[in-house]
Amino acid sequence: MNTAVLRTELRLFRREPGALFWILLFPALLLVILGSIPAFHDHEAGLGGLRTIDVYVPVAVLLGLIVGGVQAMPQTLTGYRERGILRRMSTTPVRPSALLSAQMLVHGGAALASALLALAVGRLAFDVRLPEQLPGYLLALVLAVLGALALGAVISALSRTTKIAGAIGSAVFFPSMFCAGVWAPVQTMPDVLARIVGYTPFGAAAEALNRAAGGDWPGWTHLGVLVVWTVLLTAAARRWFRWE
Repeated sequence: MNTAVLRTELRLFRREPGALFWILLFPALLLVILGSIPAFHDHEAGLGGLRTIDVYVPVAVLLGLIVGGVQAMPQTLTGYRERGILRRMSTTPVRPSALLSAQMLVHGGAALASALLALAVGRLAFDVRLPEQLPGYLLALVLAVLGALALGAVISALSRTTKIAGAIGSAVFFPSMFCAGVWAPVQTMPDVLARIVGYTPFGAAAEALNRAAGGDWPGWTHLGVLVVWTVLLTAAARRWFRWE
């Protein structure tokens, strides 16, 4: 990948206050708002003795990568295609694939930074324990980021204009947040619904992160679900993506 393209995309990303806020700051801000609710600090038997704020930290971690992969990246890539930037790049030594790789690295890196910020806020502000199974947590997080970026690439492939990308992204965004547990943590869902959600990419990611945060190795089923979704979405994006 061309490092000059990566540096350029990183500079452009830093000039987007909306993307910086929603990817990097909003998940941590949501955690602060939820943490200000006194009832969320009570230990709940239905959560295995955890507090509600404890189970919302992995949710905040997932929220940043959902925003980056599903909404921010497709809008940018579709805008490049719509303005003919990708077509013009195809006539230069720099291939359009370098731009796609740079976009994925920038948004993936922003999602990981958002995750670290959410973990830091949870620990420093609300005494939420850091993940006890760190290798398993990192593995689940990386797979979740890859799945979000693959989903964003599919949205980019299906969208001819930025308006369409925004519409599809919004249609995917809210179900993704539900599966991640934004409105109700996966642990509080009825068993049948929790099992169904566990076969979605972000539901599986939420389950894997929760298990790793509690000290257990993430379930191989949930990790496998993430791998399968990433492979399928990547294959679909490669098949449908057009530079012009």
